[in-house]
Amino acid sequence: MCGAKAGGPDASTIKPGETTIQGQVTRDGEPVTGYVRLLDSTGEFTAEVPTSATGQFRFYAAEGTWTVRALVPGGTADRTVVAQQGGLAEVAITV
Repeated sequence: MCGAKAGGPDASTIKPGETTIQGQVTRDGEPVTGYVRLLDSTGEFTAEVPTSATGQFRFYAAEGTWTVRALVPGGTADRTVVAQQGGLAEVAITV
């Protein structure tokens, strides 16, 4: 189960008790706009959101191991993240 919300993460909008995966996509220290996909532990597509103008993204997901894939002009990059029930997992992706 995953809910995706477009736009930049704002800590005040995190839902208490929800398992949250959020982060930022950058290149050479600058934010990059594009899309971020959430893949489950078997590599299956689960959700996709656009990044904000500042390269930020957020997913609400079940606990477990996930792959976060940035798809931006000129590159892609994957990061593995382990989300814990009710926790916040921060992901920095450099492409």
